[in-house]
Order: sequence, then C-alpha cells, then structure tokens
Amino acid sequence: MLWSYSRKTWQYDVLCALILAFIFLTPKSWFETSELRRLSTHQSPFSSILLVEPEPVVVQPDKAEVERRVRSLTGRPQVEVTEVRPRLNAAGRIVAYEVDIR
Repeated sequence: MLWSYSRKTWQYDVLCALILAFIFLTPKSWFETSELRRLSTHQSPFSSILLVEPEPVVVQPDKAEVERRVRSLTGRPQVEVTEVRPRLNAAGRIVAYEVDIR
C-alpha cells in the first residue's frame, strides 16, 4: 500500500491541502488545447451555412432574393445573409449556392 496514514494525521491533512490547492489554484489555460481555441474562434456561434438550389432562369441571384428564399426555407424572419457562393458540379454548372447566414 502506498499510503498508510490514517485520516487524523498531519500527513493526511497536508495531502488534502495540496489536492485542494491544485484544484483551485491551477490556471485554466493548462487544460485548454490549442485545437479547442482555434475551433472556438473560427466562426461566430450564430453563423451557419445553408445550401439553396438555384432557380432555372436566374443566373446570379441578388442578395434580397436569396434572403427571401432562406427565410422561407428556415421559417425564421430575422435571417441576415452575409455571403453567397456558387457551388459547381464537375461540368462547371451551378447546382446550388452556399449561403452564410446569421
């Protein structure tokens, strides 16, 4: 057995004090990884990406039209479109638009 001291000895009290000091005095940064920090600062937690199918006639939709379609798809009236990117297939045709919303 590694620890043979009973509960009412000074050695037990010192060990408990060391454990409590470690718990309450250790900096939080010791337990954070750089990967978690990078993931948490990558995007705003309120942003998301949505794929919107293109209309057959419209070549490049305007932002107001995209916002209207996103609001109808999501059912949320307070959607703000921050960026619209076309997604192309192997033939180079637009198959959808990636829409960043907030």
